[in-house]
Amino acid sequence: MSNEILFLSATELAQKIREREISSEALVDAHLKHIAQHNPAINAIVTSNESRARQRAKEADEALEQGEIWGPLHGVPITVKDSLETEGLRTTSSFKPLADYIPREDAAVVARLRAAGAVILGKTNMPTLAADVQTDSPLFGRTNNPWDPGRTPGGSTGGGAAALAAGFTPLEIGSDIAGSIRIPSHFCGVFGLKPSEHRVPNTGHIPEPPGAPKGVRHMAVMGPLARSVKDLRLALSIMAGPDNRESEVPPVPLESPSALSLNEYRFAWTDDFGGIPVTAETKEALAKLAQALTDRGCHVEKCQPPDFNFREAWYTFGEMYGGEVGATMPAVPRFLTSLQFIRWRKQSPIIQGAIRGMELSMPAYVKALTKRDRFITEMESFLEPWDGWLCPVTATPAFPHCKTGKPIMVGDKRVAYHMAAMGYTSIFSLTGSPVVVLPFSSSGEGLPMGVQVVGRRWRDMELLNVAEALTEVTGPFRRPPGF
Repeated sequence: MSNEILFLSATELAQKIREREISSEALVDAHLKHIAQHNPAINAIVTSNESRARQRAKEADEALEQGEIWGPLHGVPITVKDSLETEGLRTTSSFKPLADYIPREDAAVVARLRAAGAVILGKTNMPTLAADVQTDSPLFGRTNNPWDPGRTPGGSTGGGAAALAAGFTPLEIGSDIAGSIRIPSHFCGVFGLKPSEHRVPNTGHIPEPPGAPKGVRHMAVMGPLARSVKDLRLALSIMAGPDNRESEVPPVPLESPSALSLNEYRFAWTDDFGGIPVTAETKEALAKLAQALTDRGCHVEKCQPPDFNFREAWYTFGEMYGGEVGATMPAVPRFLTSLQFIRWRKQSPIIQGAIRGMELSMPAYVKALTKRDRFITEMESFLEPWDGWLCPVTATPAFPHCKTGKPIMVGDKRVAYHMAAMGYTSIFSLTGSPVVVLPFSSSGEGLPMGVQVVGRRWRDMELLNVAEALTEVTGPFRRPPGF
């Protein structure tokens, strides 16, 4: 079988299975062989589900012979981030106390994907408790970027993005509280969706550790990574909606408005949040994208929310993160009070806020929530006349593997690690906005570059229409050399 089929979209593969152009067994076998060949160098998949995947694929083919279709992903292989519980399959969140943890049930989104016919190939690598923008696990080691093994694939869904780019899977299910879907998508040249806050249930995600009280009530979301916008839309339609366990998820319908022609959309864009520098190539690529859209007849304007205080927003994000994540994660209080972390405080309002968040009283926490409400209002007001706001994902393309906290070189400037990596993504976690990341350009070194396309809360399907129209200019997924 040609490797070309390994780089088709999940939607295309599902159609080929339904039309019996390929069997699920053959497709799963092809992916497993490709993983066996290339995963040792990339280290993206850390727990294999090979025997159960083969059995599930066989059952999918037998069901199809009887005229039974389980759902839109019937027989399609997928992977799942190791922070999401999978019944009978090791789930560690790269946290040593959970090294041998085998859940008794699936996370809500995993159960929904299985019910839609998906075949789980395995679990993908991540940093400890999803708490870094690189993927280096104390249990499984480091994941390398398929475009350049000397560079990070990002984090915390770094294993999933690397697996997608390398052809190990056509669909990955990840999570994002500060950029953990968006940063790896950008670094690995794949598509990613951070849905609106509370659009998708977080039930079964670690953190929190199993059995712990639920501390993370805001900003954290589950979302898909894929090789096309169409796959993001399909995955969201399966994953979204209340599960009767997480009370924060309301029954807001996924509306599917009619798509417009590209020239009917209105775009704002920027290359600067609060003075965080981006590479000259990033600036140039965004300007070229804006000009290309203008040439297509779109209304395009360079702007950002008036009077939006980015520094205060980063600090508020840090307060929320430190307060909620630290409330139930035993590793976080020790980490946030470590000398290393305190040294980072001078460099980053995000870290300053996170340290403060660990100390919040209830009145202070409510005050932080109130500040967050104001930022949401300001962002929604700004976004109202626009179909999409185009922004950088990080200050640079994928950077070389380095020690967590080491400043990142942006041109000739040293930029604080957390600000260079999360400064452009954490803002939209704070505001709960849906964001699609599209690969749209390449650096001079041949590394993929992505752009954030931001929309209004709850308008996820509209935003996906906008993102799909944008691919007329940004182009499709490109596979890295050698895969």
